[in-house]
Amino acid sequence: MSGGALDGVVRDVIAHSGTTPVVPDRGAGQPVLSVRNLVVEFSTPAGVVRAVDGMSYDVYGGETLSVVGETGSGKSVSVLAALGLLQTPNLRRVSGEVMLAGVDLLSLPEAALRRRLGRDVAMIFQDAISALNPVQRVGDQIAEALRVHDRALPANAARERVVELLEMVGVPHPRTRYDQYPHQFSGGMCQRVMIAMAIANRPTVLIADEPTTALDVSVQAQILDVLRLAREETGAGVVLITHDLGVVAETADRVAVTYGGRIVETGEVTSIFTRPRHPYTAALMRALPRLDSTAERLLPIPGQPPDLTEIPPGCAFAPRCPTTRGRSVCVQTRPELRADDAGTGASACHFPDEAAARPGTGDGAPALSSDVAQPVGAGEAAPESAVPVLEVRDAVSWFPVRSGVFARATAWVHAVDGVSLRIPAGGTLGLVGESGCGKTTLARLVLRLVDPTGGQVLVEGDDVGRAGRAGLRRIRRRAQMVFQDPYASLNPRLTVGDNVAEPLRLQRLPRARRREDVRELFSRVGLRPEHVDRFPAEFSGGQRQRVAIARALASRPRLLILDEPVSALDVSVQAQVLNLLADLQRESGMAYLFVSHDLSVIRQVADQVAVMYLGKVVESGSVTRVYDDPRHPYTRSLLASVPVPDPVGRETRRRVPLGGDVPSPVSPPSGCRFRTRCPIAAARCAEEEPLLRPVAGGHTACHYADEVPDLVPQVSA
Repeated sequence: MSGGALDGVVRDVIAHSGTTPVVPDRGAGQPVLSVRNLVVEFSTPAGVVRAVDGMSYDVYGGETLSVVGETGSGKSVSVLAALGLLQTPNLRRVSGEVMLAGVDLLSLPEAALRRRLGRDVAMIFQDAISALNPVQRVGDQIAEALRVHDRALPANAARERVVELLEMVGVPHPRTRYDQYPHQFSGGMCQRVMIAMAIANRPTVLIADEPTTALDVSVQAQILDVLRLAREETGAGVVLITHDLGVVAETADRVAVTYGGRIVETGEVTSIFTRPRHPYTAALMRALPRLDSTAERLLPIPGQPPDLTEIPPGCAFAPRCPTTRGRSVCVQTRPELRADDAGTGASACHFPDEAAARPGTGDGAPALSSDVAQPVGAGEAAPESAVPVLEVRDAVSWFPVRSGVFARATAWVHAVDGVSLRIPAGGTLGLVGESGCGKTTLARLVLRLVDPTGGQVLVEGDDVGRAGRAGLRRIRRRAQMVFQDPYASLNPRLTVGDNVAEPLRLQRLPRARRREDVRELFSRVGLRPEHVDRFPAEFSGGQRQRVAIARALASRPRLLILDEPVSALDVSVQAQVLNLLADLQRESGMAYLFVSHDLSVIRQVADQVAVMYLGKVVESGSVTRVYDDPRHPYTRSLLASVPVPDPVGRETRRRVPLGGDVPSPVSPPSGCRFRTRCPIAAARCAEEEPLLRPVAGGHTACHYADEVPDLVPQVSA
């Protein structure tokens, strides 16, 4: 059997009982990292939490193993424990083996372990800006990673090596960038620096923990390309931890799916996506919004992940599983991870063949959820003649850049620079673009959380900019906002019930009436009314987002502004929240302004789409027109950067992701603002600013909109 055939199996996987399933041999190749029966426990007031419960996997040189699963499934904890990076006071136990070049990392003293970290095994963290020292030059930080493992390396040689590394990972002007500080780099550039630091000593194992989660699709595509280059340059085995299944499909060779602290399925990436043999894996696939398919109602996984203080005796997924159907074996006997007959995968399910035969994986078995597939969005938008719930006319928002002793304004940040849009009752407008393009600023302008510099914002005909204190309060009852981070937007000292009741208290409603309304709102958003007296910290991320939505609904708004409401959520929780928003919109006829950098989510929820770049809308129209026939090079580049959640044909799939960084909004380019990154820019683009004009059923701000489909390719199979 070839090495590629065994990419579908975690060899010598040790189950909870300590037994080893019979798996075909991979040949003479030896793994660069072997995790064996890893257990990680924490002491908490609620009891002992077994975050990792007998997890085992192998990583081979030159391959990428992707570890996926919901939050709390043990993905990151397993890696941090394996590298000795868990330092929390309540850490109770770490046991098992983590073999690297024949040495068990868990048995090494701290000094010996530190010599191996960064040299033999390196890690790329999720938040690169936080991981870099803000008061140390970027180049010096990379050079330190070199010299700490090679004391004889001269400073000049280290500097040249760092310049070479920065150039390799795509940092422009590396000699100049060497002496700059992290705050002078964009988020994507900081992530490149982290990758350069990680590969500096040519490690044999490279671990990437959610390296693209918070990045725009364009930056994400660039980072994925850099990770591929890093793997090829070093020959390292890569462990990629992520909940983004599109990234998995684009980059992974093998996949390990985790649930309840265990690996429940492993396999070659194509088999995992096309024929998953565990119900949990199949459920994750069905919950995923897709860029390349018709909008249908998403199918979230019902219920909640298991309580790790009380691990059930049987299958941990049984309470949420459609295959269980009351079978006693599922709730009484824990399934071991067993290889399939073909030797191309392994599944910890008593009935893997039934799991593989569910919808989307082979036949027409019943759906996972009782939800019937329906459009997620609001359907057909209201006629253009209808009075809009929100109308923005040439909105402008500039921020001063102050300097000098007297803090005078020496320049202006053009955050929003002449944007117009319109949302009718029952309609959803998706606002997309890279970070720094002005999406969130525009959303805040609607509620006057940011003072406008010019233009008009009308909510049901009322001018937000001219409203006085009382008028603004009335407008804000009709227009509410749901922020990206629900935990930061909820008062942690108040119960969730009091958080939701706050808008009602400001309306001077009696306490009894507030209590009744809050319970009704909880039921409406799918939360238990008896939980109103709990605090935000006692809820999961998806539940906290539902609390935030309930609070926004308390004043019965006509307009809901959603700023990245699902960007930090797992695919299943994301599906629950998106379905909830669709149901609420159908019931009430609310209008939504949905801000997101996730183009797949926008396709699922929106009727109309507006694409922003450097403070301006460069393309708008119906979701079908913008996604299926984009006429602006920027829109086409964004769509080409989205990872396709299908590994079949990825080797031949043509991708032209967007390169470069967004120019400074302090001094935007002349003419077309996108021309500095545009593949078809001409002299006219620098001299004349293109107007947003009707093109092919939508509106596009490009001089060559009619020629773009022929000049700027997207993705082809």
